[in-house]
Amino acid sequence: MTAGLADAAMSTLDLAFHGAAGTVTGSRYLLTAGTSRVLVDCGLFQGLKQLRLRNRAPFPVPPRDVSAVVLTHAHLDHSGYLPVLVRDGFKGRVFATPATCDLCGILLRDAAALQEHEANRANRHGYSRHHPSLPLFTTADAEAALDRLMPTPWERPFTVDGFTFRLRPAGHILGAATVEAEQGGTTVLFSGDLGRGGDAVMHPPRVVAQADYLVIESTYGDRVHPDSDPAEDLAEIVRRTVARGGVLLIPAFAVGRAQAILYHLHRLRTRGSIPRVPVYLDSPMASAATALLHAHPAEHRIPPSVYSAMMEGVALTGSVEESKALDRRNGPMIVVAGSGMMTGGRILFHVERHAPDHRNTILIVGHQAEGTRGDALRQGARQLKIFGKYVPVRAEVAFLDGLSAHADQRELLDWLGGFERAPRTTFVTHGEPRAADALRMRIEEELGWTVRVPEHGEVVRLT
Repeated sequence: MTAGLADAAMSTLDLAFHGAAGTVTGSRYLLTAGTSRVLVDCGLFQGLKQLRLRNRAPFPVPPRDVSAVVLTHAHLDHSGYLPVLVRDGFKGRVFATPATCDLCGILLRDAAALQEHEANRANRHGYSRHHPSLPLFTTADAEAALDRLMPTPWERPFTVDGFTFRLRPAGHILGAATVEAEQGGTTVLFSGDLGRGGDAVMHPPRVVAQADYLVIESTYGDRVHPDSDPAEDLAEIVRRTVARGGVLLIPAFAVGRAQAILYHLHRLRTRGSIPRVPVYLDSPMASAATALLHAHPAEHRIPPSVYSAMMEGVALTGSVEESKALDRRNGPMIVVAGSGMMTGGRILFHVERHAPDHRNTILIVGHQAEGTRGDALRQGARQLKIFGKYVPVRAEVAFLDGLSAHADQRELLDWLGGFERAPRTTFVTHGEPRAADALRMRIEEELGWTVRVPEHGEVVRLT
């Protein structure tokens, strides 16, 4: 046994919550045993400015002292801090499922390019308070992080610095996993983001029988998704927008949400439930992520023949010039573009152009983190600050929660019901305070488990 393994085997086990505690973003959990440190998830904080500022703060532990990173999935609030961690000294490997590695290649490169573009735009137009405005990380930083990725098979245990890990399917998006960590006979299970049992695209999350400690997400910990058919709700929104001759703008996460929307639009067109109007996917990142459905057919429900038919009715815009050309068109048409919470991306140009027109519709799909433009629209905002100026919102603002890729409160409790015995402690994270506390109460009341909602920066001794 090496010195590092011996040290880990003889030491206590600590779990630190350096993200996703008290908020629904910035997932970062640090496991420490002696001198061994492994980070589960390495996400960006998004939304409110005071949260985003944490991305610029030094990581609480020197990155060079972290042995490895294990990712639950590729969404940026779980993977987007990797370029910063590597730039600041992390030298270890990043373990993730093959599909997560593929998606990280798309997401991290796009995030770096977007930050560089927005910093350059802010400097040209002078609307940033920082002089000069700098990206959080660059394309070179993203490439260095991608070089650290280690594709890891499902269900096959692997050992890193005294810890043994196992990845199991979590639904949600391609490659999403629950992460089981074992050290010195103690197991800690991280749910990551759990998918839904009846999702139209993804398979349901795999049930786990037991763990000594559990860290579970609570994005929808205080809500139950509507019973109505999301496809029919979407059809009604499309029909009334088209009847006005309007443009339907759908801000969508490039990974997961965009594919679900395209699939439902295809089914609705095929059934004759909506008019056949032009559909544009204005996101090179979403286009690349959609193509990965072909590369990982076992992880989703869409047959190859249906995938091909689905894409026949969609026009892909690659260049910036093609994207700008869309804003010179009038409706009726449907534009699906990133980002899903309207924190950046091409959707902002379309909203700037089309939000002032009452004939158009902005469709908010799924959860919107506090402080994002999507959240502002949920709260009834009639103007949005975009590129340093306020844009009036006269367009219809519609909401569709049934397409969420997150399990709701009932589905989370159903998944927990698969445990054969209660964990010693269950930690509720990755939710706004109200959602996390609501789920805590339901777990205590229905299952009788010991449950805690940890605070940001809290360190818990597990053994």
